[in-house]
Amino acid sequence: MDRKILLSVLTGALLAFIGIWMLLSAFPDQRAGVKLYPWDITRTPSGQLQVFGLTLGESTLADLRSLLGEEGKLNLFAETKPDAPDADFTVEAYFDNILLSNLKADWVASLAVPQEQLAAMYDRGLRASKLASGSRKVKLDPEDAARLTEAPIRSITYLPWKSLRPEDIVGRFGEPERKLTEERGVVHWLYPDKGLDIARDPDGGVVIQYLNPGEFERAMQPLEAATAAP
Repeated sequence: MDRKILLSVLTGALLAFIGIWMLLSAFPDQRAGVKLYPWDITRTPSGQLQVFGLTLGESTLADLRSLLGEEGKLNLFAETKPDAPDADFTVEAYFDNILLSNLKADWVASLAVPQEQLAAMYDRGLRASKLASGSRKVKLDPEDAARLTEAPIRSITYLPWKSLRPEDIVGRFGEPERKLTEERGVVHWLYPDKGLDIARDPDGGVVIQYLNPGEFERAMQPLEAATAAP
């Protein structure tokens, strides 16, 4: 009797495995065979940056989700500055532990959404929490989160899990146009023609940011001011 039960269990497990295998075969991983590397950067005729098969300013959150095979986590941030009467809103999609082209990294995509729309979403937010920086993080209403599916990607921040040596950066991305060093030792390798900022800490940890030309210039202003200060 016990043997019959054991055989039934094993048979059931085998059939379940076969069913899962057939299901995966019918719906293969969309990323299988895809070779999209962080150093393969091009520009459209109008100057928009293209990387990972995406075009900044045109490709949407839906396109990014399709590429990564994940929904990601959406958050709205509100930052109040002393010299500004209104808060500055940004909305980001975070994807962790992504394996693409055999490279593991976390991703953060900033979305291009008008400030007035983000202010309304902030007011409808379900929960707000204050961060150490002083800004506030808001959990979006599900309907607002759904509306962001077709929002264009403004910038991509790519955080590889693997540390990089200076020679690794030069070998893949080339020599930067210039470097800026923060007081805490983080060195920014700047490639304005590629819309690329590679920030490397003393231990080799790297954060790679991709931006369109206008966005790149604005992002560099506070960095330049901070590194120029005595």
